Amino acid sequence: MADRLGTYRQKRDAGRTPEPVPDEGPLPRGDDDTFVVQEHHARRLHWDFRLERDGVLVSWALPKGLPDDPRTNHLAVHTEDHPLEYASFAGEIPKGEYGGGQVTIWDRGTYETEKWTDREVKVVLRGNRVSGRYVLFPTGGENWMIHRMDPPVDPDAAPMPERIDPVRPERRERLPRRADAYGFEFAWGGRRSIVFSDRGTTRALDGDGRAAKAPSGLGESLSAHRVVLDGEVTDLEGRETYLVFDLLYLDGRPLVDEPYRRRRELLEGLGLAGPRWQTAPCFDDGEAVRAAAREQGLPGVVAKRLDAPYDQEKADWRLIPVRDS
Repeated sequence: MADRLGTYRQKRDAGRTPEPVPDEGPLPRGDDDTFVVQEHHARRLHWDFRLERDGVLVSWALPKGLPDDPRTNHLAVHTEDHPLEYASFAGEIPKGEYGGGQVTIWDRGTYETEKWTDREVKVVLRGNRVSGRYVLFPTGGENWMIHRMDPPVDPDAAPMPERIDPVRPERRERLPRRADAYGFEFAWGGRRSIVFSDRGTTRALDGDGRAAKAPSGLGESLSAHRVVLDGEVTDLEGRETYLVFDLLYLDGRPLVDEPYRRRRELLEGLGLAGPRWQTAPCFDDGEAVRAAAREQGLPGVVAKRLDAPYDQEKADWRLIPVRDS
């Protein structure tokens, strides 16, 4: 009988990786009802989907994770069987080893098999983050597709927009009189960039709607989130950095009609802090921000009305140059 874990062992050195590498021998017997989804930050971010079957975890790599809408199928690359112990594995696979990178458990639970053949695997998942009926089917070689058979997880989810025209501040001579109605940010003097990130895959448009380069690694840090960010690319302490100051779409929810205060709260919740990107600070003291901008050699202050939507006609963004103090 063929060794179901032979390929798995050939690809791993038990002395170098923390992954479970069981010795050859009879496979354990379970109930064929465990599934796990592991988020894997390898060379490219992906999610490993594993189903317990006949003593091993039958495995697929999902570049965009499990689909949450039956209108969209996701690629599922069939990979080698894994040992059952892998269902609880989380940790850092050393760089240079097969699959090197961080592995975390994204979801796990039980499943029921409705059909299992070489041409179709149909299951019902019951996890903490994902549930419902899914089917996997091959499309050629190692490539399969995974399809959600149930209605959308969120029937009210809106698709990510293809483009959003950036709101631009109007130049003013003075800080607004009603300072308590505004948030105050530095004017960085950088290049405007709208970034679209869909489960690790990113693209960017500049302020005029032309294709631009998205910060490397930003999509991976956002993981399974689907977001549209607004910000500036500028030189910060000698390093080109994307400073994010607005969130326009989050996981199926357009936010352009939400007040700026709410958009900032949701943006802060993403915890964006990386080597080439971070959330731009916002303050409630415009005079202090202007003084700091002057000291740091920045062009000015941007005042943004807290209760306003993201709309050029209504947003009320004001650029106050520092020299007009």
